[in-house]
Amino acid sequence: MPRLLLRTSCIGTIDAVLFDKDGTLSHSEPHLLSLARRRIDTAARLWRERCPEQSMEAQLRDGLRHAFGIIPEGLRPDGTIAVAARQDNLVSAATVFCLLGLSWPDALSLATASFDQVDISDNADNTPQTPSALLPGAEDFLHQLGRQGVPAAVISNDTRTGIERFLAHHKLSTLFQQNWSADDSPRKPDPEAVARLCKRLSLDPANCALIGDAETDLQMAVDAGIGVVVGYRGGWSTHPRLPSARHVMDNWQQLALEAAP
Repeated sequence: MPRLLLRTSCIGTIDAVLFDKDGTLSHSEPHLLSLARRRIDTAARLWRERCPEQSMEAQLRDGLRHAFGIIPEGLRPDGTIAVAARQDNLVSAATVFCLLGLSWPDALSLATASFDQVDISDNADNTPQTPSALLPGAEDFLHQLGRQGVPAAVISNDTRTGIERFLAHHKLSTLFQQNWSADDSPRKPDPEAVARLCKRLSLDPANCALIGDAETDLQMAVDAGIGVVVGYRGGWSTHPRLPSARHVMDNWQQLALEAAP
């Protein structure tokens, strides 16, 4: 099996590499921050329309910023919008509405309307959004895997369409053999998601590496029996805390693949 090198030292031999997408392969922070702010602005407008007698817009905006993980530096790399699926973010928003006095049905309805209106606005001109940029050095490493015949797969809480659009935009589709998305069940961070993805690849998790930027990714990998668990810290304005990482990298140039002797 090929050897995976981190800063020129071997950290394991591998049959495949599983990649998180947002914050690991893609520079997603600008897009996700913009999305969070547009959802907050839409929620505030709908709040004013539905609850004109309740002057709590400042509390609403503050609550949603905390719920989504917006901080002065940008986004918390372990915040809801950074690591969780759309439905989880919607529930977070609905919870804020509940804390401000709405019933759960009304809160869920308002959160759903806020998210849907942002989606409709984004798709109004029928022009797909340009996917996030690829993080520097990731493409070179992916081509190293391809040249040595090492399978690659994405495991992400983005939709299947979002993953495929990202890979196609960066001309990487042929380098990935599988993906596991928010459309699959169970979703990240359930370790069973890793187990089933490895089964699709016909590989033992113990012979695979997983690279992710969130503690939930890495704990999932450990629980699933992944052999080489690597934390990536270079995708966000604020470095994530990754206590479950067995190895930590700050940029893609630190990682390389070496043919088996």
